[in-house]
Amino acid sequence: MEIPEFPGCRERDARIQELEARILKLEGQLRDLQDKLKPPLPPRTSTPQPPAPPKKKTGRKPGGQPGHPPQMKVLVPAERVNEVVPYIPPKCSKCATPLAAEADPQDPEPTRFQVAELPRLAVTITEYQGHARSCPCCGEVTRAPIPAAIREHSLGPRLTAVLSYLVGVQGVSKRGVEEIAEQIFDASISLGTVANREQEMSLALASTHEEARECIAAAAVKQVDETGWKQAGKKRWLWVAAAASVVYFVIHPRRNLAALKRLVGAGLSGILCSDRWCVYNDWPGKRQLCWAHLKRNWEKKGEKGGVAKRISKAWKAGQDKVFELWHLFRGGGCTREELNRRIMPLVMELAIVLRQGRRSRDRKLVRFCERLTDRYADLWTFVTVEGIEPTNNHAERVQRRAVLWRRRSFGCHSSEGCRFVERILTVVQTLKQQKRSVLEFLYQAILAHRAGEPSPRLVMG
Repeated sequence: MEIPEFPGCRERDARIQELEARILKLEGQLRDLQDKLKPPLPPRTSTPQPPAPPKKKTGRKPGGQPGHPPQMKVLVPAERVNEVVPYIPPKCSKCATPLAAEADPQDPEPTRFQVAELPRLAVTITEYQGHARSCPCCGEVTRAPIPAAIREHSLGPRLTAVLSYLVGVQGVSKRGVEEIAEQIFDASISLGTVANREQEMSLALASTHEEARECIAAAAVKQVDETGWKQAGKKRWLWVAAAASVVYFVIHPRRNLAALKRLVGAGLSGILCSDRWCVYNDWPGKRQLCWAHLKRNWEKKGEKGGVAKRISKAWKAGQDKVFELWHLFRGGGCTREELNRRIMPLVMELAIVLRQGRRSRDRKLVRFCERLTDRYADLWTFVTVEGIEPTNNHAERVQRRAVLWRRRSFGCHSSEGCRFVERILTVVQTLKQQKRSVLEFLYQAILAHRAGEPSPRLVMG
């Protein structure tokens, strides 16, 4: 049976739909106005920390105290001194008797005070001239060519080494190097020359960089870390591996196992000290997990409060005891056998902390404790193996120069620039570990490169 349609029903339904649409629109506008009138939420803050105890004021100003004599860090040896100015007493301060100019054997040694000064710095400019002569018989003009080996380089090897030193060691930009060359060395060079000399130095250090890679691959213990880098705005990773006497840097497009093999060798041999990045789980041999990274992980967990904060606090208390024993051992306060014996209760104590975390209702905390339990044995390698540190702070320290470089320059524009970065950083940080002169090595490397001879050895012995 059909329901009859009364007059005006369609108009009424259309009106209702129109009104409902207007109501929805007005409700949306009302919500927008209410959001604008709401007071801003206070910024989120972490758990407030108790204020540090006030320090007792000494009343002294910061820095050197009045009367502190200016002096160099270490007096240079006598053979390094260019000039000696003697002050000889003319007469006795007590009876005024004239004193001899030459010292007697019983006279004490003179006091010494050294002043370092720079002579006026200016590069030595050598001009090579190709002269021409006219033949008296036929009138032919013959010109002596300037040798191609000389025309190839407008900067000498020592100046080239200094410019690379300013970039790779002191972190000076290309424009800063250009200004230093002009203002200090009185040498007018272009930005293109600075870039070209960087690339020449990069080629000179290519075999040295490969030598460092081979030493890292053969090292029994290697600390590894990685940080972000850029090449023409694209993501790259700067990897570092540090051993006892050599440091190796490489810039790679990936943060994966292939990059790790490029860093430490395809064999993945030795003991690896690293953080808990998942790629390192493919390491086939012994590992040492970094406790410093782990401490930061637990601090982040503790910021959530509740059971996570309680578990985090218990872990950090045990970790503090671990490092007390480690510092005691490193300082000679106990033997390795004593370290092993005294640390075993802490191994059990922290294992109980992880078990409590796995039984909590915090899913993220449970997963974190499960992953840490799977690698728990890798936390304690430093206890029994000689030459192992409980952190990979050494790798992070040598990587610090690269991090500062990245902050200044935002990476490199080309693959050639990346090669220069990884090679110069490898040489600089390795030589600093060996306490050798970086500038002299760069000079010898550029000399050998221009002469077509082998580069100097980076790792001695």
